[in-house]
Amino acid sequence: QVALEESGGGSVQAGGSLRVSCVFSGSTISRYTMGWFRQAPGKEREFVAAISWRSASTYYADSVKGRFTISRDNAKTVYLQMNSLKPEDTAVYYCAANENFGPSSNELFYKYWGQGTQVTVSS
Repeated sequence: QVALEESGGGSVQAGGSLRVSCVFSGSTISRYTMGWFRQAPGKEREFVAAISWRSASTYYADSVKGRFTISRDNAKTVYLQMNSLKPEDTAVYYCAANENFGPSSNELFYKYWGQGTQVTVSS
């Protein structure tokens, strides 16, 4: 069916930046809402950011607002620019998508998920 593949994760020191990317493939439909979630060890998966396809409206978790920026191009690619990274940002970051429009901070909204990319921020 469809597939999501994240990339760009890695290790960075506190205050640094990373950009993770997600490519959505497997469908000719271009109208998809995409979002980013993350899960730290021992914690529940939490919403990070989301972007709609129809309007490019964006939502951010309070914990990342002002530091992270979600964006997408005219193809099925979404980015998460992460600046001023903190150790508490350390997590596996997951890309998610839905053929419906959003955005949404509810993980139940999303039908398709990637396998995640590890982001580690050192203090």
